[in-house]
Amino acid sequence: MAKIKFLTLARHIIEEEKKHPHATGELSGLLHDLSLAAKVISLEVNKAGLVDILGFTGDSNVHGERVKKLDIFAHDMLIWAMDHGGHLCVMASEEEEDIIHIPPKYNIGKYVLLFDPLDGSSNIDANVSIGTIFSIYRRVSPAGEPGTLEDCLQQGFKQVAAGYVVYGSSTILVYTAGNGVHGFTLDPAFGEFILSHKNIQTPKKSKIYSINEGNYLYWHPGLKKYIKYLQEEDEQTGRPYTGRYIGSMIADFHRNLLYGGIFMYPADSRNPNGKLRLMYECNPVAFIIEQAGGKAIDGKQRILDIKPENLHQRVPIFVGSE
Repeated sequence: MAKIKFLTLARHIIEEEKKHPHATGELSGLLHDLSLAAKVISLEVNKAGLVDILGFTGDSNVHGERVKKLDIFAHDMLIWAMDHGGHLCVMASEEEEDIIHIPPKYNIGKYVLLFDPLDGSSNIDANVSIGTIFSIYRRVSPAGEPGTLEDCLQQGFKQVAAGYVVYGSSTILVYTAGNGVHGFTLDPAFGEFILSHKNIQTPKKSKIYSINEGNYLYWHPGLKKYIKYLQEEDEQTGRPYTGRYIGSMIADFHRNLLYGGIFMYPADSRNPNGKLRLMYECNPVAFIIEQAGGKAIDGKQRILDIKPENLHQRVPIFVGSE
């Protein structure tokens, strides 16, 4: 019988750190705390239809969007799991207008965490895949002091790790620490994330495109021509392409990461700066896709080179196969 490779997320992180002689173990601890939060959120997502969690809270977030109860649960769980470990100096969430300080009673660390607690939450009631996205930086402010806004507003290429968790037919955590992209599926029997996708490389070319075509009327004429080009029949170039759009960005991105394809959320006449957030969505997936051999641009420049101006900055994004 062939020997089965059984590797948990925790062990994988430790083995990766062994490759770096100057590693302190702090990043391992941080990622472990994140995985614990993901397990708890996954449990609540899976039983959301059975408890008083579905539906709106009646409040709106900083973007004016109505907030779902599960959004708030995920947001709070991430803060509770991350604020006391001594690894972070500051956090920022898509659900909060300002930065989130580490309580004074806890140790201040050298890392910065930005996160979207529940991407695609408009699909919660329909039982469509949703996810958590996270991004980790090293602080730029003086060590030992409370973190600052400057710590959070760093260009994406300065990320030391990024990842996401998709809560779907199974729960899968995908992360990179700058040395390849790896995926771990949560085994509910063991309560552990088990390595299921080692060293993910996205296909260089694919026939999948993902875009909300309901916004077609508001697109730039060049983008309209490009989409129509993809839909034309041409055997030589392998057209037409196949449209696949879930409506949860991280779920669309995850499928295209594995199968190849391009995900697009462009600027349009109603949203001239795009709709997705640079710090919480675009930078993390851009870091991941580049590690997996793909590309991410805003239509003019590399996503990871964009200098952020504010915590909730929006940008267009085209991300996927090279």
